[in-house]
Amino acid sequence: MRILIVGEGGREHALAWRLARDRDVAEVMVAPGNDGIARGHRTLPIRADDHDLLIDACRAERVDLVVIGPEAPLAAGLADRLRAAGVGAYGPSAEAARLESSKAFAKTILAEAGAPTARAEVFESIEPARAALARFGPRWVIKADGLAAGKGVLVTADRGTAEGFLVECLVDGRFGASGRRVLIEEHLEGDEASLMAVCDGRVATALPTARDYKRARDGDEGPNTGGMGAMAPHPAMTPEVERRAMEGIIMPVLARMAERGTPFNGTLYTGLMLTASGPRALEFNVRFGDPEAQVVLPLVEGPLAATLHAAAIGRPSGGAVRRASGAAVAVALVDDGYPDAVHGAGVIEGLDALEARDDVLVFHAGTAWRDGRWWVRGGRAAYVVAQAPSREAAREQAYAAIATLGGRGWRCRRDVASDGPAPVPASRGAR
Repeated sequence: MRILIVGEGGREHALAWRLARDRDVAEVMVAPGNDGIARGHRTLPIRADDHDLLIDACRAERVDLVVIGPEAPLAAGLADRLRAAGVGAYGPSAEAARLESSKAFAKTILAEAGAPTARAEVFESIEPARAALARFGPRWVIKADGLAAGKGVLVTADRGTAEGFLVECLVDGRFGASGRRVLIEEHLEGDEASLMAVCDGRVATALPTARDYKRARDGDEGPNTGGMGAMAPHPAMTPEVERRAMEGIIMPVLARMAERGTPFNGTLYTGLMLTASGPRALEFNVRFGDPEAQVVLPLVEGPLAATLHAAAIGRPSGGAVRRASGAAVAVALVDDGYPDAVHGAGVIEGLDALEARDDVLVFHAGTAWRDGRWWVRGGRAAYVVAQAPSREAAREQAYAAIATLGGRGWRCRRDVASDGPAPVPASRGAR
């Protein structure tokens, strides 16, 4: 099988690494990829939004399967274009991708499916939204309706902050068209969890559960980011809780999407809140999570490429993939100003030495190789991932590896997969 992965981040690096391990895979290419991915895979200089060039490349390279990483090309209909051109595409249609590209649409589907979720109201103008705050909170949960790169959600106990975020979305246009509609949502108490499932339009195969860490700073402080790290499996996602999430949320949503004539083929990622009354859906993503993929994929055994290909063409895979024992922990190395003031001038020293080790993995995202050094060119630069028999061991392994790194202008959270900080510097900015 010849595979093309579309995207350029850490998730796509993890996908390329994992799919290349399958015995029935001849080559994995990535478009456009990044400098770190190019160390181990052929990259094609084609942007994810250039659908025509991607289709041409699939024909020229005799690609059997395209795995679409990011949400934006899915929302823009890349999977539709590829299928129309006769290319196998793993990812939902643009209509099915509305489960992520419109949180209001996702709420509608959850209600039609009878799936448990938080109460929410939708607003397009500031005064009704401001008045609705009295019916919610504190704490307040406010979400931009559309895609906002993981930064369109505010959770706050301060009403002034809530009102300010509403103004940013509905008046100032902080998120453009994505924020011209907002949801004000009931605040749920519990533990957050991520459950990704490979879907063929009718049947879903659950992958190992995960938890990501979205806040920028230790102790879940600071603004939301695209993800500062992750762990898998989630310790609170027991087999019974997972069964309830699959049977009460994912399968009814799949059935409802099929009934609407828009079957879902791809990865349905459900963000869950594990409440005292059971799992409730917070949101959907329609692709592998980032950084969840970085910890889930190392724990997936068996023919993953064949499983994704079967799902892409709507054919049951037979449940060939299985879960490895043990745990995985990923820690993001980010620009020291991330997410609000990315400087793009940092240097990470020692990544090559980590990549040569057997006890950790390095997945590149926003790095650039210049003058014999790894520069930080984006908010999330790279991920250090460790796999071990236990979560505690994996965490210790990951942070011990990070402690060997040097440079400047980058930092990481120190408390991923733990209640307390790890003994490594919070920032390299002062070095």
